[in-house]
Amino acid sequence: FLSVASVQSVLLFNRKHITEIFKMNPIQDYLQKCRHIIEIVEKQQTQIEQAARWFADSILAGRMVHVFGSGHSRIMVEEMWPRYGSFPGFNPIVELSLTFHNLVVGANGQRQAMFLENVPGLADRILRNFDLSNQDTALIISSSGTNIVPVEMAELFQKSGIKTVGLITKLHSEQSGSKRADGKKLGDFCDSVLDTGAPVGDAMVNIENLDTPVAPGSTVGGALLVNCIKAEVARLLTEAGHPPKVLSAAATVGAERAVQLFESAYDEHAHRIAKMYAKVGYPSYVSDINVE
Repeated sequence: FLSVASVQSVLLFNRKHITEIFKMNPIQDYLQKCRHIIEIVEKQQTQIEQAARWFADSILAGRMVHVFGSGHSRIMVEEMWPRYGSFPGFNPIVELSLTFHNLVVGANGQRQAMFLENVPGLADRILRNFDLSNQDTALIISSSGTNIVPVEMAELFQKSGIKTVGLITKLHSEQSGSKRADGKKLGDFCDSVLDTGAPVGDAMVNIENLDTPVAPGSTVGGALLVNCIKAEVARLLTEAGHPPKVLSAAATVGAERAVQLFESAYDEHAHRIAKMYAKVGYPSYVSDINVE
């Protein structure tokens, strides 16, 4: 029989040995965390289907889904429309003052963008440009769900009777303080909230001898959610007898068909967005023409 000390020594050795065997390198670690994000997204199928139904109803009514994100959240706006595999019906609201920060410092730098996304009243100035309808819907993306502009954007949509979906990182939002004086966050003004599945702080990989994690995950989860919604909306539109005009590559549909799809999709977007401006604000003799 082995002594207690011997048993403890064997267990300690085996634990270290097993740890070394299963110790993942940063690439494997990140990919594993992404697999976990996929699982979290998959568990939200009911909420995804509900969001898609709301969005499809707006599009079928000839209206639009307003999609907004500041900072890096603009990535999800562009993922929705316009890009290959997407279709008209979405109004991408991307303010350059909040998102054009690739210069990092100097004029149009990151500091200014981060400051501006917490300026009260800016959301109202942005939406003042559109003639909103309660037939519209909205998707607001903000990983933390705490910055003032996206939160106010959702609040204004809610006041207009517009069904609004928030896309946040749930764990990160719960651990983050709101920038608003009343403490309200994005989720407080949304009819439904989707979770990217990323961790607190977004970064997912710990590196030995580096005290801060790297490699964020919210973009992965956000892209999964956006494209799940997009696919379901496409199904609903097609079943309703109005298949979407999808931006498609010449390599898959042929050059002539690709051009036709691009042109017709852009034209449809123009027709839809025109409704957002036709009767906005103060009436004029121009806005009174052909009033239905």
